[in-house]
Amino acid sequence: MKIVQLVPAMEQGGVERGVVEMNRAIVAQGWDNLVVAKNGRLLDQIERDGGRVARLDVKSKNPLTALWRARELRKLLERERPDVVNVHSRVPAWLFVIANRKLRLPWISFAHGANSVSAYSKVMTFGTVTVTPSRYIADYLKAAYGLEEEKIRVIPRAIDRDKFDPARLDREFTEEMKLKWRTEGRKVVMGVGRITQLKGYDTLIRATAILKKSMPSIRTVIVGEAEALRKDVEEGLKALVQELRLEDTVVFAGNQQKVAECLSLADVVVSANTKKPEAFGRSMAEALAMNKPVVATAFGGALDIVENGKNGMLVPVESAGPEGFAQAIKTVLETEYGDLRTPAIEKFSFANMIKKGLETYESLVLGKV
Repeated sequence: MKIVQLVPAMEQGGVERGVVEMNRAIVAQGWDNLVVAKNGRLLDQIERDGGRVARLDVKSKNPLTALWRARELRKLLERERPDVVNVHSRVPAWLFVIANRKLRLPWISFAHGANSVSAYSKVMTFGTVTVTPSRYIADYLKAAYGLEEEKIRVIPRAIDRDKFDPARLDREFTEEMKLKWRTEGRKVVMGVGRITQLKGYDTLIRATAILKKSMPSIRTVIVGEAEALRKDVEEGLKALVQELRLEDTVVFAGNQQKVAECLSLADVVVSANTKKPEAFGRSMAEALAMNKPVVATAFGGALDIVENGKNGMLVPVESAGPEGFAQAIKTVLETEYGDLRTPAIEKFSFANMIKKGLETYESLVLGKV
């Protein structure tokens, strides 16, 4: 079987890491997997794991070049003749819809997020089937566009239990980061993920300022960086840190490949997003796998991951500001939790995600959808 994945770019983030994981599984199955993206450091990983790569601009939103790029995509698809195409974002989805008019290839529209309701976003329901990473996104698409339940496949993202294992860490790296981030003897609050306006890092920083008054030893570490075109967001956060005089409290750790090792240094992991619900929230599930409690806004994918009082705290939407997060973080830091890893591994099984993903591909090829 031959599969083509269309992704805007393969730089960093949960979606991109999911594509890397599925690439490994597809290759292990003996199938051919081609990842088409404009660019990104993770393309090298795709090739190292046995997949193939085609660099094509399926990211730009420039309407003046859209038809040309759709023609280039059609040429690629005509050469490859894939059995299934898996599309991971709106721009490549529209390009594919144009390219596929005559080819009529079966395809998956993988709706990773709750995009604003519009004719532009509706394209993520056009696939032969639509895959979502959580029940929340499935219900959102049903309510917004009348998507039929029989066209939906909910496949939660999974935790790599071997990679996110406290017993299998690169100890040299963790010791190096302890010194670099100066976390020894401190309560470490961590945010993980690409820096964008939607991640709520400004709320986390403001919550840190509140917490510092009663917990002077607190250290907040932000693991992630902004894309080149969004560096203004990152610079704005750094300016906020200076404004609040938190230079000795907040660490910008940049993009890190060894996420498990970073999580191992946290006492609590925070998703302070208050603007747009995450479809799933992979870093939250991975934190639990590393035995770290989570604080998150009570909406979106967090509702599938965080159990209030059992593995962290959910901050009600109406209270999801700096004060609300500061109080929740303080409560979690003062709470003793038991084994968080075992239930997380059981709930977010990598084998289950792979099984459902491969079954979806097979059902499309066999015409059982």
